[in-house]
Amino acid sequence: MERKRRARMRRIMAYICLCILWEPCTAKAAGPPHLIQTVTERDIYEGLLALGYLETAALDAPDCGTAYGNVRDCIVQIRMGNANGSGIVWKLTDSYIVIATNRHVLDYWTAERGYVHFPQGFDMDARLIGRSDRADVGFVAVDCGLFTDEELMRIKYARIDEAAYEAVEEGDEMFLVDAGSARRQEQYYVGSVGDKRRYIEEFDAYMLYGHCFAEAGMSGGGTFDGRGYLIGMTTGGTARDETASVPLPDLLAAYEEVVQGTVYDD
Repeated sequence: MERKRRARMRRIMAYICLCILWEPCTAKAAGPPHLIQTVTERDIYEGLLALGYLETAALDAPDCGTAYGNVRDCIVQIRMGNANGSGIVWKLTDSYIVIATNRHVLDYWTAERGYVHFPQGFDMDARLIGRSDRADVGFVAVDCGLFTDEELMRIKYARIDEAAYEAVEEGDEMFLVDAGSARRQEQYYVGSVGDKRRYIEEFDAYMLYGHCFAEAGMSGGGTFDGRGYLIGMTTGGTARDETASVPLPDLLAAYEEVVQGTVYDD
């Protein structure tokens, strides 16, 4: 079985590579040879996923505007009747889209009213996976079967690298992505890192503390460094433009606690 799976993946990879090489010749040729037409769009999706091509891009040098353009497709809106929050596309598998959000956002979640709005324009039902007991983090999953294969290829998941988080220093640029909040439009806000791990009494937790604008509805969304790496989950803000985000290491620990080892972790 494992040998068959590997052979199938090699066939998919070869197809994707050939498509890349074939593209400049499309004006002279009617299309790829009949042989590779046996690869389906689902095969292509699985190949792109295996190669990491559906992960958001990251820059070599900080540029928040460009980085926002790279990451905007991985931030979704969690809708629950009259209550809205944000979420981060955390992981894609062959079967599920796993979305991370704040635990307090999911306090409003019900199976009847809860769904996810993707920035690509999709509104999809989701199911609650669970909530962390350690951090203000929870997870929901959207069934890939609700999408066409072409639509799945448009979904992006956040670039996660703990080394990028560890490299963050006080004063570094960061930005928060607004998935819609009360303004009903996507945008981002640039600020700076104050302390990547500060105890904040209101949350009874160590948080990524920053200086940036945030408003209701942004809870559960992404806090990114200037290159587009996810460094935290936006969780709260003040009128003085102070923000608190769940730090990336705590998000990783919450995923391990709630999702890892389940059917959603394929």
